[in-house]
Amino acid sequence: MKARVFVTLKSGILDPQGKAIEGALKSLGVAGVVSVRQGKVFDIEIAGEDREQAEAALKEAADRLLANTVIENFRVEIAP
Repeated sequence: MKARVFVTLKSGILDPQGKAIEGALKSLGVAGVVSVRQGKVFDIEIAGEDREQAEAALKEAADRLLANTVIENFRVEIAP
């Protein structure tokens, strides 16, 4: 089954890369950009049919490896 893990900075954590992207978008003339926060996306294919077990395993992987939980949040989505 296919899954996606989203990792984003917690609110209140400075995001210099997001600020740089925001400035670049404005300089390109993209109208209406108020702010940008960057993050990471992991597309993962995992064997098995048990969605709950897969989600639990991916949450553990995100907690232990994919995200720095001091400054980042994560969300796991299993494809239907």
